[in-house]
Amino acid sequence: MKAHIIHAHSEADSFVSAMREVISDRLEASGATVSQSDLYAMGFNPVLSPADFNERQETDHLTYALEQRHGYETRTLAPDILAEIDKVLAADLLIFTFPVFWFSVPAILKGWIDRVFISGPFYGGRRIYGAGGLAGKRAFAAFSLGGRDHMFGPGSIHGDLETGMLRHFLQGSLGYVGLDVLEPFVAYHTPYVSADERSRILTSLGEHVDRLDHLPIMPMPDLDAFDRGFAPKAAAALSE
Repeated sequence: MKAHIIHAHSEADSFVSAMREVISDRLEASGATVSQSDLYAMGFNPVLSPADFNERQETDHLTYALEQRHGYETRTLAPDILAEIDKVLAADLLIFTFPVFWFSVPAILKGWIDRVFISGPFYGGRRIYGAGGLAGKRAFAAFSLGGRDHMFGPGSIHGDLETGMLRHFLQGSLGYVGLDVLEPFVAYHTPYVSADERSRILTSLGEHVDRLDHLPIMPMPDLDAFDRGFAPKAAAALSE
């Protein structure tokens, strides 16, 4: 198995970086080949712009998604984008390690998605969710946050993590392009816990990684339940 880690933390001695190392070590111990995109260390540019295209199909107005398709087909996308796309397409498993900021992923990771998950090979038209370009590959996220575990879930102050706070990432980005999104690992309250508790969390993470092949897959929309225009078939049947 080929695993590729997309890591979004600026500090090499951070808890998230320790999580990244646990994941890498456990996967390599199981026989996997592991590569990494350490976004801060790479100085990855998260801002999409016209400079992403060395050759434009339409010079008068930039329609980013359409130019992505042309740039990929002609291999004229910016070299940093093409390099990341090639890493993703070569992997069987994509792993994302990051801290949660403001109910979301860090800006550098959001920008990586904007520039790398391109129209064409990743999605387009009805090629989304189960028919997306990355169908057959898996994704796993391991992230930290400052809140306590009781602050998340049904009836909690912040609501559910997977289907609420991070739905835009887990479904709207990973699931949208066809990835099987595995149950994530959440490290709660990490800036405030003791060293012993951090060690316990890392041990738990290692055990979680050992169970990757048996983790639940997050449910995604079933395209068979929608018509060609993505209207629900059930609603159409009721109106007839």
